[in-house]
Amino acid sequence: MNAKILIIDDEEGIRFTFNKFLSSENYAVVTAKDFDEAMDHISKNNFDVVFADIILKGKTGMDVLREIKKRKINCPVIMITGYPNIDTASEAVRLGAFDYIPKPIQKDALFHAIDVALQHKAVIDEKEKYRSNLEAIFRSVKDAIITVDKDMVVLEINEAAGNICGFDRDSIGKVFSSLNDNCKGKCFEALVETVDSKQPAEFNHIECKLINRREQVVALSTSPLLDSQGIFSGAVMVVKDETRLTDLERELNERQQFHRIIGKSDKMQEIYSLIELLSDVETTVMITGESGTGKELVAEALHYKGSRGRNSIVKVNCSALSENLLESELFGHVRGSFTGAIKDKIGRFQTADGGTIFLDEIADISPKIQIELLRVLQEKEFERVGDSTTIKVDVRVVAASNQDLSEKVKAGEFREDLYYRLNVMRVTLPPLRDRRDDIPLLVNYFIKKFNSKFNKNIMSISSDVEKIFMEYPWPGNIRELEHALEHAFILCRQTAVTVDHLPPELQSFEVAESALSGNGDIDNPQIILDALEKSGWNKTKAASLLGISRRSIYRKIKEYSITEERT
Repeated sequence: MNAKILIIDDEEGIRFTFNKFLSSENYAVVTAKDFDEAMDHISKNNFDVVFADIILKGKTGMDVLREIKKRKINCPVIMITGYPNIDTASEAVRLGAFDYIPKPIQKDALFHAIDVALQHKAVIDEKEKYRSNLEAIFRSVKDAIITVDKDMVVLEINEAAGNICGFDRDSIGKVFSSLNDNCKGKCFEALVETVDSKQPAEFNHIECKLINRREQVVALSTSPLLDSQGIFSGAVMVVKDETRLTDLERELNERQQFHRIIGKSDKMQEIYSLIELLSDVETTVMITGESGTGKELVAEALHYKGSRGRNSIVKVNCSALSENLLESELFGHVRGSFTGAIKDKIGRFQTADGGTIFLDEIADISPKIQIELLRVLQEKEFERVGDSTTIKVDVRVVAASNQDLSEKVKAGEFREDLYYRLNVMRVTLPPLRDRRDDIPLLVNYFIKKFNSKFNKNIMSISSDVEKIFMEYPWPGNIRELEHALEHAFILCRQTAVTVDHLPPELQSFEVAESALSGNGDIDNPQIILDALEKSGWNKTKAASLLGISRRSIYRKIKEYSITEERT
């Protein structure tokens, strides 16, 4: 296509001359006599070159130049005047004029100026094309892209960086380290590594936590920024959100651990899903379950997996304190409010402001504390003991009990309105006997824990111990299992825990014979005798042949009065 040229001059003769010269060379020429007519043409057409006389009737050629610059039109503007001087030339260049030619216009000078201007425009258009393509790519990429210079100042970010990293356009021009105070800073470490070493860096499965957002899993990659001559100028980081992929992997492969909770059974998978659902829901949660089932661990998971995890979780055992002490512990007191109050004390609710308070054994609190707790749940405010100043707090309450609160309500021992306030959402933990599939996982976890604690190298438990563990009813649940293994670790001086290392109540526990009898009929004395003869009267080996415990074979030998002399 022929270049389109706009001529702006208030002298008709000049416009005619320009038109005649340029039309003879097949340029598309449009003329304007003043600013308003020029702006009308510019609004309707895309010109390749504009010639503007500095002296016009009304607004000047400089005003034309300013308006073109204001509209961000990529078009070379060549200023013309009959009275050239240094001041006007400097002003024109400052405003973005491409060239400056004096009157009278020489034909050769005119066409030379046009050729150079068109070449310049071709380069500008090509750069604009690349820039537009790059911006389109930048916008379309779903991964966060962030570039920084050598001083770690943010140069550019894309829209996805806002969704993934919480950055916006205001972040540009700021030092990167000032922007990531809400997360763990792994991205900052990656960029620093690349800026310092001028080498790429890559990190996978990074847990990223931002204020008021759910935890996400991301992959980071950083690379040095090099110009066409290979000179280092900064770094670019790409952050890929892999949260959904990680969630799918978790669904595909059963999670064996959630926060500090161990278990892969179906019941525990349901617990994990419920905790995830409740972690960022601002509601009271009641955790129920037998003693030792891990209620405190669930409270921690609810806290740390949610947006309050950056603040404190404060724990209170409500059954361990008297009414007066518990009141002071929960709400604080002022000096002199009661005997022994020698100084002011901040209560647990105030300490937990912005975080979570975990009220364990909530069923044991007195009627007076129940009333005060109800007010905190309803109004989010309280007074310290001996003080009339109201204190407001933002605290999430998680309560726990191993008792049936509904029965205590029926018996008149617990306020019904408080019960409903606490029991908005309930997480019920199963006893260990109802999730026996998790026992091997728990055993392995405690073996690692106690090896580290006691500096030992115990590798396993014996098959007899395993059978006891799988059959024992565990009235103390996971806590009892942990204490049993700690007891065994103290006594064990070999690489495997045996029955002799267990606490007395487990040593004396009789495993159901149906689970141990294998293919042999242990109620038949001859079967017992045959096993003893095959093992050379080694009772441990005979028990192994029969698939029963050593204690069981001793009991059967005594029951049937079997002696080696009988053979």
